[in-house]
Amino acid sequence: MATALPPRPQDVVPIEEEMRRSYLDYAMSVIVSRALPDVRDGLKPVQRRILYAMREGGYDIGRPYRKSARIVGDVMGKYHPHGDGAIYDAMVRLAQNFTMRLPLVDGQGNFGSMDGDPPAAMRYTEARLGAAAATLLDDYDKDTVDFRPNYDESEKEPVVLPAQFPHLLVNGAGGIAVGMATNIPPHNLGELIDACIALIDDPEITAIDLMEIIKGPDFPTGGIILGQEGIRQAYATGRGSIMVRGRAHREEVRKEREAIVITEVPYLVNKARMIERIADVVREKRVEGIADLRDESDRQGTRVVIELRRDADYDVVLNQIYKFTPLQTTFGINMVALSGGRPQIMTLREILEAFLDFRQEVILRRTAFDLAKARDRAHLLLGLAIAVANIDEIIALIRRSSDTAEAREGLMARDWPIQDVGPLLALTEEAQSEAAEALAEEGAEAPSPSTGRSTYRLSQRQAQAILDLRLQRLTALERQKIQDELHEIGERIKAFLLILRSHDRLLEVMKEELAEVRAKFANDRRTSIEEGDLFDIDIEDLIQKEDMVVTVTNGGYIKRVPLSTYRSQRRGGKGRAGMTTHDDDFVATLFVANTHTPVLFFSSLGRVYKLKVYKLPVGTPQARGKAMVNMFPHLAEGETISTIMPLPEDEGRWAELNVMFATARGKVRRNDLSDFTFVPTGGKIAMRLDEGERLVHVQVCDDSHDVLLALRGGKCIRFPVKAVRVFRSRTSEGVRGVTLAEGDEVISMSILDHVDAEGDEREAFIRAFNASRRAGEVEGESRPADLNGSLDSERYLAMLAKHQLILTVTANGFGKRTSAYEYRTTDRGGQGIINILTSERNGPVTASFPVGDGDQLMLVTDAGKLIRIPVDDIRIAGRNTQGVVLFKVDPDEHIVSVAHLPEAMGGVTDDVLD
Repeated sequence: MATALPPRPQDVVPIEEEMRRSYLDYAMSVIVSRALPDVRDGLKPVQRRILYAMREGGYDIGRPYRKSARIVGDVMGKYHPHGDGAIYDAMVRLAQNFTMRLPLVDGQGNFGSMDGDPPAAMRYTEARLGAAAATLLDDYDKDTVDFRPNYDESEKEPVVLPAQFPHLLVNGAGGIAVGMATNIPPHNLGELIDACIALIDDPEITAIDLMEIIKGPDFPTGGIILGQEGIRQAYATGRGSIMVRGRAHREEVRKEREAIVITEVPYLVNKARMIERIADVVREKRVEGIADLRDESDRQGTRVVIELRRDADYDVVLNQIYKFTPLQTTFGINMVALSGGRPQIMTLREILEAFLDFRQEVILRRTAFDLAKARDRAHLLLGLAIAVANIDEIIALIRRSSDTAEAREGLMARDWPIQDVGPLLALTEEAQSEAAEALAEEGAEAPSPSTGRSTYRLSQRQAQAILDLRLQRLTALERQKIQDELHEIGERIKAFLLILRSHDRLLEVMKEELAEVRAKFANDRRTSIEEGDLFDIDIEDLIQKEDMVVTVTNGGYIKRVPLSTYRSQRRGGKGRAGMTTHDDDFVATLFVANTHTPVLFFSSLGRVYKLKVYKLPVGTPQARGKAMVNMFPHLAEGETISTIMPLPEDEGRWAELNVMFATARGKVRRNDLSDFTFVPTGGKIAMRLDEGERLVHVQVCDDSHDVLLALRGGKCIRFPVKAVRVFRSRTSEGVRGVTLAEGDEVISMSILDHVDAEGDEREAFIRAFNASRRAGEVEGESRPADLNGSLDSERYLAMLAKHQLILTVTANGFGKRTSAYEYRTTDRGGQGIINILTSERNGPVTASFPVGDGDQLMLVTDAGKLIRIPVDDIRIAGRNTQGVVLFKVDPDEHIVSVAHLPEAMGGVTDDVLD
């Protein structure tokens, strides 16, 4: 058995070098030969080969359609050695009027749809060249472009097509290569040609002036482009992003019922998937107010009908659809094309200049080719004209000759009178001299210059043409035809020479041809461009401001219910049925906020998330709501939302405010509220919490405030906000706010107005205030009857302006109001003072916060019962008292949440809801 010889050292190639070389070869092959279009004709190789094969195969406009399979076979067999599927897909795209702004293939049969339906198999469909394709292919047989061998060198194919318009921008392009990609939107043909003509007339025209002509992309599916900034950036740099919306309008489908009718969708958006997405967001309650959704599209165009409920706002629903569905999408522009065989990011001006330079080359090469053909024809006609003019002598010479060769030599040996063809002879020879480089004659004998002479010596080709002359050409009519054709060719030669000599004439020809293309194929814009300012309005600006009761259960379910749903009851009522909860769940938090109110959600792990109230799910009073874990997909395993804080709507004020954190173990921390202006979708760290610790409350404040921490055991502590420094870190655990007794914890935090008042002043104010209320006097309008000398009227009114009443509610349904002046200000970290007596009757404290006389309360029990009562029904008493009945709860039922409804929310009378 033979043993394989080890490789010789010179045959060993390092694998790194081989991998690098092979990868670069592969990458360049993909970039140049497959994925990127050429800036000159705007076509990828497969597209160019399809069009060329169809022209060569005779599948042209005006001829019968041919099976697509036949066309694909020609392309694959001659020019494109890849799968038939790739070729057919490319051909289908060239025929789709919703993909191409100017289709190049005229298809017959099913070539796909905007709904993403695939085309029929190639054996079923038929195609031929579209009318516009002729402007890309014409003159390729006049030496206007270079040809190269195909993959097996059995055929020739053009390197580029002699396009007559900037096709790269007209139909756009998209492709992914290795390490780069291109995404060029379609444009309006008329605008592009106008821009080309303007650039020809003024080569120094600015990019801004060009953008005045080319308004922006013009998609075949229409739509609306929002703003012009993205367009300007893309045209100036080659890269940019534009926002595209579908077009919709309002229709009244039946009495008192409106509908959103979509007639145009964004470019390359799958209409069927868009409709599915609209249905999904309706099911997810992200878009509300839709009663029905149907697709009424037909051959006449797109028509998607979204029927609205009677109470729905057309503008709100439409803008929500724009936001949450592909009816509004972003188109990223990346104008990468092959220029000089190399991939390059190109600006709008560079693309137009590259096309115009290429077009000049095409016209020059075509003119040189036509001039060579015209000169060659004129050369033969001159010989025939001379022969006709001297026919008797020529016939005699031929009769004397023994054979054809002798006759040909005899014709070439004499000088023949040129008579009236002298000027045309001179012109023909001038053409030969003028275009000598471009018109090298293959094997022909050029006559010697004869300008100014009266005789002419025939060339070998002319002599042979005379010998081949048929007798019928000697008639008078035929002789005149020769003369007329000769004169006509002479005029054409003059025109060709003028183009070759004069750059200005060359530019005129180019402009004329561009204008012809414009007249044939240009049409109006389909995509409109609207000023961005009209669409920079956030959706919330179109949402009606409405007060909402936001309810959160201990199990993590949240909902919002219009405040008007609940009616007001007197103190001591039995309430109405509220949220239906499971046995192991109960209402834990309830607050009232406007639909535009920003809400911060603090998690059990100390992270913060942000949503507006209108984004919360809407429910009925009996509904459980939506699980918050489904609203915040970035929550970690085991992480729950523990604290919720509504914020001021005007974020511009946030820089003036702080945010105070309080934990159950008595820690507090102050941060700038601006630290939470931006909260990413995935949330961010708000406060570092020790194991077992939890946030009790988070509120906004400033240096003019005090902090009141209420404890479950009935005590409380009040200290100035300034006693807590502003932390620059969001990850610190804070400082001690109150010292807790064993088993006690902080249940609430309130922010109070800070008032500098001595103990005597506070006691005098409380006595005067209580006496005034007992006497039924209007606060602030008269001097209290028992105001003694320790507090004058001016000081009393100043203290009254900042007076607050602290409401305290216990778990068993009892509560009271107490003057804030009874809570003296102490140092941070103390054990606190009595807030309310937590007897067996009262139970532990549930909530404690400041209220006004016109406010109302919403009390919720762990059984899901809810009552709404006015604050002014609640007794004002001292700290060391038990309070009165607020809510008659069952023996095993306890109040777990108390919501404050400020007077600004508006009262709800008993007869609003029966």
